[in-house]
Amino acid sequence: MAIILDGKTVAASVYQKLLLDISLLGKIPKLVVVLVGEDGASQTYVKMKTRKCLELGLSGETLMLSADTTEEVLLQKIAELNQDPEVDGILVQLPLPRSINRLKVIRSLDPMKDVDGLHPDNLGRILQGDGRYIPCTPQGIIEMLHFYKIPIAGKKAVVIGRSEIVGKPIAQLLLAQDATVTICHSKTQDIRAHTRSADILVVAAGKPKLVQADWIKPGAVVIDVGIHRTDGGIVGDVDFESILPVASAISPVPGGVGPMTIAMLMRNVVLAASLK
Repeated sequence: MAIILDGKTVAASVYQKLLLDISLLGKIPKLVVVLVGEDGASQTYVKMKTRKCLELGLSGETLMLSADTTEEVLLQKIAELNQDPEVDGILVQLPLPRSINRLKVIRSLDPMKDVDGLHPDNLGRILQGDGRYIPCTPQGIIEMLHFYKIPIAGKKAVVIGRSEIVGKPIAQLLLAQDATVTICHSKTQDIRAHTRSADILVVAAGKPKLVQADWIKPGAVVIDVGIHRTDGGIVGDVDFESILPVASAISPVPGGVGPMTIAMLMRNVVLAASLK
């Protein structure tokens, strides 16, 4: 039976250290989350982030903008936050309305306040091995693997998904840890031929229960990044129950990668305050 990679336990260890770091700062780090529109899932995520700020003694504020906010207005708001000396970190909650260019918005952020780690300056630093703010979910995955003392060096890692938020950065982080990395995506032919050879499988495909037990190499470590609300409850991108007897370790949904994403965001906010 596989070890359950409990993100809540790992996150708690991160927060324990962060509380010490915060006490030594001499100031209260401030995060502003920009939320455009009324997407229910986005509102839930934003509340979780700002609530965790308060629990840690940080300042967490939400700038709520209506769904009909223009790109020009949003960029102006970000420019104001960039210039505000009291603001240490800025996070623009994704997705944005279709009328707004996501890349243009991300590129408008001050890289030193981009605690989501998605500005080209921060993503580029990962390629050079000089990361400042690392995207929260990939960083959380690496933290989880280290916490459970799962070897990465020399292992074959397969990533399903090539997004800028998860797929591409986690592939680079695994490579930096000396794994041999393969990225699979919607155009990959016979994905199972790749996943069956993976020692570490990271699934960020965005499809509920895509990965089944026959996709998994016995003894593999499976990290499930997906989260989907279905009639049968919340599920991930992998079929947890069927894979549990096959894998050596697996992250649950919920309670796996999700808590780590928020923990890494909090770490980036504290880092942003310390760098100032």
